[in-house]
This record gives sequence, structure tokens and C-alpha cells, in this order.
Amino acid sequence: MTNNYCVNIVLIIVLAIATATRVVADEASELAKKLANPIANLISLPIQANYDENFGASGEGERWLINVQPVIPISLNEDWNIISRTILPIIDQKNMPLPGINKSGLGDITQSIFFSPKTPTSAGWIWGAGPVLYLDTATDDVLGAEKWGAGPTAVALKQEGPWTYGALINQVNSFAGDGSREDISAMFVQPFLSYVTRTKTTISLNTESSYNWKANEWSVPVNLFVAQMLKAGNQIFQVGIGARYWADSPANGADDWGLRLQLTFLFPKDS
Repeated sequence: MTNNYCVNIVLIIVLAIATATRVVADEASELAKKLANPIANLISLPIQANYDENFGASGEGERWLINVQPVIPISLNEDWNIISRTILPIIDQKNMPLPGINKSGLGDITQSIFFSPKTPTSAGWIWGAGPVLYLDTATDDVLGAEKWGAGPTAVALKQEGPWTYGALINQVNSFAGDGSREDISAMFVQPFLSYVTRTKTTISLNTESSYNWKANEWSVPVNLFVAQMLKAGNQIFQVGIGARYWADSPANGADDWGLRLQLTFLFPKDS
């Protein structure tokens, strides 16, 4: 199922590029900077396809992971925004956790809510903090943890000229779910750095690292990504491609190199 979705996403990206034009320079520069900010006042819909392999003790496992990640800002008052960030995973995996076991479906949703001041600090820092929820939504027990979890999340960043740098962090602990499954106590750390070129191409580097406190294991994928702002008709979007290297992972986790494709639809308030 999901392999077809991934093929469709690739075809959509190719078609979008073929029919697109560049966004007006000033508009593209501002939108590219907003996309580099996880808590910007901009409605966006990233659809991210990730491919990784070498899972499992035999190294035969492979996975397509499509993350649908709507970002919706809401004005709370004159001083504060609420930013909703959702990660809805669609998974297609083969030979995981053992050879011959193939599963496809929806994974567990992660929902973050950030309360963020509309104005940066006097030193230029943009920040937000709030709760993160881990929802037991997987359509198969192999695709999820069968747990409900919650915890705190926060992000801080600075934007100077074409540069954006900062970090996002959260901690999730399970509080309910299948008692036979291992409890969740996981920290997620995402330092990020991006640069917007004169052609409005964004080059970004980050890690999406997680630490399992129960197993005392790190997962550390390092991502290098290039994206371009484009426009087809009245629709503004960004397309990108990147590679990642697994600097560290659990014994049965992914290994070596992976691939990322992304298509992000933007909905500026004045469009």
C-alpha cells in the first residue's frame, strides 16, 4: 500500500516541478525563512517520505515511512500564538521485526502544542513550549507501541540573515496502554541549522535523535537536505530531497544511509 503512496509522491513532486515557476524573490525569501522556523506563524502541510533499510538482526528489514505533518498556528491574543504540530506516520515495512513479516498501515501519532510569544526576545531568540502527546493510533501492533504517552516539549531558535539555528526537544513517558508492552520513556532532541541561498534554495542539516531511557539506546540519524521554493498557479510549495546517515542506532535499528523526499504546501495568510 505505502510503496504506491511513495511512488505517487515522487510523481507529484516531478509534476509540480515541471509546472512550477519561481516565487517572487522577496516573498520566497520570507517564506523560506518561515519554513526553517518550526513555530512560525504560517500554515503548512509537509508530506515527507523516508526510506531506510538494514533493520533487524538479519539486516534484511526495510521501511518506507511517510510523515504527514500539518502545522497550524492560532493567534491566542496580541502577544501569544499557539502552534499545533502533528506527525501522522504511514508505514510500509518488510522483513521487520523478523524476515517474512511485512506490515503496512498507520503508526502512532505525535501531537505537539507550542505556546510561543509573537515577538522575539531582546536578543533575537524565538521560542515556544508546551505539551506533547503520544497517541495509540497504530493499525497493527507491530507498527506502534500500544501505549499512550505525554510530556513536555520546547523549541528555541535564532534567525540571522540567511541563517537559522536552534533546537527542539521533548520527553515522552507512557501512562496507559497494553500492560504487556514495554513502557515508553523517550527523549527526542533535534538540533538544526539551515541556510537560504540567493536563489531561495534552503540547505539544512539536523539530527532527529532519540534516546530510549528504558533500553539505554540512542537512535541518531543525521540529515542533509536541499529544498526549493516554487509556485504552480496560486499554490506555493517547497520540494526537497535529502540523504541521511545513521550515526547510531539500536541493535535491530536502521543502518548506513537513507533517503528523504518532501513536498510542503504553504498557505500564507494573504494568499
